[in-house]
Amino acid sequence: MNLFTIITILIVLAAIFGYINVRYFKLPDTIGLMVITIIFTTVIIISGYFSDTLYGFERSLVEQIDFHDILMDVMLSFLLFAGAMHTNFDQLKVQRYPILAFATFGVLVSTFLVGTMVFYLMQLLGYPIAYLHCLLFGALISPTDPIAVLGILKKANVPKNLETKIVGESLFNDGIGVVVFLTLMNIAKSGNGEIHFSEIAFLFVEEVFGGIAMGLALGYIAYWLMKSIDDYAVEIMITLALVTGGYLLANSLHFSGPLTVVVAGLIVGHDTIREATMSEITEQYVDKFWHLVDEFLNAILFVLIGLEIMILTFNLNFLVAGILCIPIVLLARYLSLSFPINYFKNKLDFVPYTNVIMTWGGLRGGISIALALSLTTAMERDLFVTITYIIVVFSIIVQGLTVGKLVKRLTKENIEVAKT
Repeated sequence: MNLFTIITILIVLAAIFGYINVRYFKLPDTIGLMVITIIFTTVIIISGYFSDTLYGFERSLVEQIDFHDILMDVMLSFLLFAGAMHTNFDQLKVQRYPILAFATFGVLVSTFLVGTMVFYLMQLLGYPIAYLHCLLFGALISPTDPIAVLGILKKANVPKNLETKIVGESLFNDGIGVVVFLTLMNIAKSGNGEIHFSEIAFLFVEEVFGGIAMGLALGYIAYWLMKSIDDYAVEIMITLALVTGGYLLANSLHFSGPLTVVVAGLIVGHDTIREATMSEITEQYVDKFWHLVDEFLNAILFVLIGLEIMILTFNLNFLVAGILCIPIVLLARYLSLSFPINYFKNKLDFVPYTNVIMTWGGLRGGISIALALSLTTAMERDLFVTITYIIVVFSIIVQGLTVGKLVKRLTKENIEVAKT
């Protein structure tokens, strides 16, 4: 099966499932696509007990798709740039300190808490897994997914200042999480199991600050180029070159590609820079182009997430472990956010129940699955892929569908308390 055939099948499935969702299910686009794809894949798996034709075809399709490479090396840069372009820069600037704390301190603490609790859980379930491998799982599941958050949270009527915190955190913490994950993976592959904090600190500085610096530089280069012309087609190509070239250059220099495109997207999308560089018609075309890219790639991504059920190991113990890990991950997120929230709540305008809403609204998505798929067999790949998938499905479907209702309920309670 060649590349064109695979892409064609994914586009056709996304179009059909998207139509079914809009016509009948009427769920949020990303959730609906994933739910329908999971139902479709489950039916195919069941049909495999009677005939191998469809089951064999779909399994062959999924096995030929490198989910990790497609998401991390192709889709992620476009999705992050599109999300950053339409994020309120001024609100992000006001909330920069708590967002930085959530994306760094929060991820590190959550990684340790999840890893530790999962280590002891696995002992109780009869799986003597190395603590370092549990920390790897903690690192891949702790960052919230910007793609899932941006696709779902903006339709949940979350207060704007709280939405900025959650969206801003999700745009930056995946870069931090990937740095921690890769550092732990290198330690695990070395075989000595020793955790050198100096090595983590060096990689953090190199990846994070290098990525931010490169994003600033490339963003202002794009600003200068777009300011000197007035041609919407060329200016769209400049933004495309900024995303593809910037991501590739950052990765080749061992900087964080995700942080590079996020910072560049924030610069290009800033209202002041837009007014200085784009005519009204150019701004319309650029916005519509990136909105279409965002919607299209999100559709493909969530279809892919639904199809990935084909590669799961259907082991009852794995499923039980995955279900038990859901409250562990939520508890770890709640605890890891507590200190930054308590520290900043008196200095900035924090809405009531911020920790509860941020915990429930911190969705996991494709990035966690992609990182889990990069684990080796010695790192308990099958177990952690299954657990990660269960958490991601719960996060997107259950948390994604209920976060709006949770916000509405808590807001109502707060108003009633204020009246009494």
